[in-house]
Amino acid sequence: MFAFILRRLAQALVVMVSVAFIAFLLFQYVGDPVVFLLGQEATPDQIRELRADLGLDQPFIVQFGHFLLNAVQGEFGLSLRQGSKVSTLIAERFPATLELALIAAGLALVVGIPMGVYAALRRGTFLSQVFMTISLLGVSLPTFLIGIMLILLFAVTLGWFPSFGRGDTVKLGWWSTGLLTAKGWHHIVLPAVTLAVFQLTLIMRLVRAEMLEVLRTDYIKFARARGLSDRAIHFGHALKNTLVPVLTITGLQLGGLIAFAIITETVFQWPGMGLLFIQAVTFADIPVMAAYLCLIALIFVVINLIVDLLYFAVDPRLRIDRGGH
Repeated sequence: MFAFILRRLAQALVVMVSVAFIAFLLFQYVGDPVVFLLGQEATPDQIRELRADLGLDQPFIVQFGHFLLNAVQGEFGLSLRQGSKVSTLIAERFPATLELALIAAGLALVVGIPMGVYAALRRGTFLSQVFMTISLLGVSLPTFLIGIMLILLFAVTLGWFPSFGRGDTVKLGWWSTGLLTAKGWHHIVLPAVTLAVFQLTLIMRLVRAEMLEVLRTDYIKFARARGLSDRAIHFGHALKNTLVPVLTITGLQLGGLIAFAIITETVFQWPGMGLLFIQAVTFADIPVMAAYLCLIALIFVVINLIVDLLYFAVDPRLRIDRGGH
């Protein structure tokens, strides 16, 4: 296990350095930060002086070394658009994105797994066909269209939920949460459902396919021959083995939810990192773009490591195979 963790950490380090290099290239080839800071009217002397102050006159490899050192400390400089520290902006926006992603992931799991199990055990029934139709729509429709449709129905027509914003929040140190207020929960419903629809349908179809595959295996036939009840076979044996690939998909999708919540946050004007990134792209705010890229890469790396470790805990065959080798 220790050797496995060391290998994964080494791979994670390579990935993070590669992503940091790509983020650093943004500073080199996407506009000039000196011009952004001083404006078009700056004199050559002012530009030269600021470049020296920022260390932009140093060799490429030295600049990259300084960038890596600052990135490890969570420092990416100042936002060119807002003039605030990028780390401060990320810290303000990250709680909103993480809460939205966690609620969406929880909703996808709580609804998707039972739907997948039912669709596998009750194939051909009317409700099973309805579930499969819903899953097809969920996979096919783009996220922004789902969000607009939900706003039109539940916010504009019925007036049940608000269509934008985060609602009331509570400060817990530097962390701000809307999950401790009624308005916070009221505001998160529509964006969370929008973000969860694709993940929910993906999990449902995966659980159904894996469940059907497991039910055809020899050990399930042996369990039936032993006289075990359908409940024990379906939930004690089949579902338990089905959840191993679901665990992988869910872990990776959580990273995807955080990284790709951009569209949902834009549609609902949710004050998270996705909206911050869109604004940064619009104004060519390179430090924010670089910080967002590095943070998302770190989230994926950490989630991948956690999923791999959970694999060891859930599937004993992996431990046996590694022990044998």
